[in-house]
Amino acid sequence: MSKFREYLLSTGKKVFAGKNASQNDELVSLAKPNNVLIHTLEPGSSFINLGENPTKEEIKQASLLCAQKSQYWRDNKKDVLIHLFLKSDTYKNKKDKPGLWHVKKTIKTIKVKKIDILNLENDVKWFIP
Repeated sequence: MSKFREYLLSTGKKVFAGKNASQNDELVSLAKPNNVLIHTLEPGSSFINLGENPTKEEIKQASLLCAQKSQYWRDNKKDVLIHLFLKSDTYKNKKDKPGLWHVKKTIKTIKVKKIDILNLENDVKWFIP
């Protein structure tokens, strides 16, 4: 998975993120059924693979990264909604454009607050890009 963006969270866990639509497709395709994935509610962000059984802190940190790197954040500078789901709950139709995945069931929707994203931009000590 070295061609993906790689982040080291404060817990020592590595997570992987797609850099573009085709890499997002590959990242989701390669994920195992019980891997937890995140993506913004709005299109235009990386899918991030958290692996199996991520901690609350790992979910929080990865959600911040996903939100910060999203087109929605870039364009609006507002709170960002993130969906948390299992790979087994995703599917892709043959005619779907690259990077588009459907989710049958989300585990949780997380609101990443504007202030937290701004703080991340000023203090990125807990992850390594």
